[in-house]
Amino acid sequence: MTPTMRHALCLWEFLGTGSGYLPHSDVLVVCGSYDLRVCDHACDLLHQGVASRLLISGSTGNWTRYLWSDSEAEVFAARARDNGVAEEQLILESRATNFAENIAMSRQLVEGVRRVTLVTKPNSIRRVQQTLPIQWPEVEAAVSAPTIRFPDQVSNQVGVLGLIEEMVGDIHRLLVYPELGYQTRLDIPDEVLEAWQALIDQGFDRHLVASHARRG
Repeated sequence: MTPTMRHALCLWEFLGTGSGYLPHSDVLVVCGSYDLRVCDHACDLLHQGVASRLLISGSTGNWTRYLWSDSEAEVFAARARDNGVAEEQLILESRATNFAENIAMSRQLVEGVRRVTLVTKPNSIRRVQQTLPIQWPEVEAAVSAPTIRFPDQVSNQVGVLGLIEEMVGDIHRLLVYPELGYQTRLDIPDEVLEAWQALIDQGFDRHLVASHARRG
């Protein structure tokens, strides 16, 4: 494995820590993305009886605005129907463009629920976990993701290099979003920060938060 891939794997393992679900959740909230395996995983949880409803949230994002003509919520809903999810089990939220909006707008659609499992990409687990206390503080929640191996099972919609760019951006948001009030603070180990900086030095800087860009 090359140094670049070792650094990327370090980020992947850190960002993907903490996957799980709450049995008897009131609803499964699916954060839309470019990876339909997220929807497949949510459908599996639904069929296992983790929850009886699937709330799919997402407008378009950095990748999907060029990928589909419909919103992430609509594309995921079509996939859910193909996976045997009944229409009456589906709730769609088609405006959210980031995790804060995914959570806040989903919260508005299912007021009063107490136990929620959110479903997202593996490299988004940490960001969703840190956003939840800000946007949905009263709910008991877990974050789940499909099991995907890096690098050989990376979505071909973004490829390995695209995913590395995204993960560098994920770490940057974990660093700067707490000071902006978007997420709670998270201690990031030195080895992860060193891997992150090494990838920036190699040019993986396209998904950094523009107002807090750190290069070299």
